[in-house]
Order: sequence, then structure tokens, then C-alpha cells
Amino acid sequence: MLRPVLLCALALYACCTSAQVEVLPVEHASQGRILVARVTEQIAPGDYQALLKGITAHPGKYARKLLILDNIGGSAPEAMRMGYLLRETGFDALVPPSAVCQGSCIYLLAAGRQRTVRGYVGLHRPYLANGESALAIGQRPRRTPQAYLRDMGVDPALAHDMQQIQPWRVRRLSPSDLARYRLK
Repeated sequence: MLRPVLLCALALYACCTSAQVEVLPVEHASQGRILVARVTEQIAPGDYQALLKGITAHPGKYARKLLILDNIGGSAPEAMRMGYLLRETGFDALVPPSAVCQGSCIYLLAAGRQRTVRGYVGLHRPYLANGESALAIGQRPRRTPQAYLRDMGVDPALAHDMQQIQPWRVRRLSPSDLARYRLK
């Protein structure tokens, strides 16, 4: 009896965990003021609002806007909503050397005006047939993943290729894969 209760509690916790979204202005020695957005953990409904709130809390001119990714994916619709906001507000994207960007994090990477990948980028098919959890049903994007990637200047074949990889497997993208998909 205790085991099913623990499993349900763990599943509920995993579904409700959202990304950690931080937006802070930073003074860089040579570049000047930079607005840095950092997205870690797992993307979930509500993260778009956190990103929007962080960006609007720091108005003004910046020499650069930089998105730093270390994210295991999550809600694809929420990631695409966040991606449109990041593109509209002029962010570049960076996956640092010790970081990972996999699953729906790819949509955030694609949103960068300029993209720099030093860490690990991985693809896999979403876990459910329709690509989302029950929590994300009301958060569906207006655009398909292929249209979103096209809007971002990324090869829309990436969406098809993601569907070819089993949900429990991750395919690491090589530098030539990143170039072919136009992710760098």
C-alpha cells in the first residue's frame, strides 16, 4: 500500500517541477551591461511567465542579451512559447562546456539569434504520443514544431528526426549534426 502512494507522490513531484528561470543584469569588463537569462532543470507550464517577468523586471539597453542553457527538456509547448519571447527580445544562446541541452531544450537553443554550443546537445522523441504531459494540454503552441524551427532559422527536419529516436534513448548531436540543423 505504501509503495503505490510513494510512486504517485514521486510522479506528482516530477510533473510539477518547473525550470529554474533566472534573469539578471551583469556588468562585463569588456562588453559592458549584459542581460543574462539562465534556464536549468525541467521546462514546465508557468516557465514562460517566469521568463517574461524576469525580462520585464530589467528594462534598459544592454550590450548583449545571453541565454545560458543547462536543461533536460520538459514541456515542448512551453519551450516554444519561451523561444518566441527570447527571439523577440534579442537573446543569443549558449550551452556551456559542462552543460546539457536535451529534449525540448532544443527549442530554446534554436531561439538564439546566435548559438554557441560547447556542451552536450541531445535529441529524443517526447514521452507521450502527442509529445506532452497532461499538465501541458492547455499550453499547446499555435505553431507546429516544424514551423517553429523554420521561424527560428533551424532546419525543420530536426522535428522529424527527433520523432525517430525512442523516448528513453538520447542521441547526442555531433558538431556536424549541429551545423546541418543550423543550430550553431
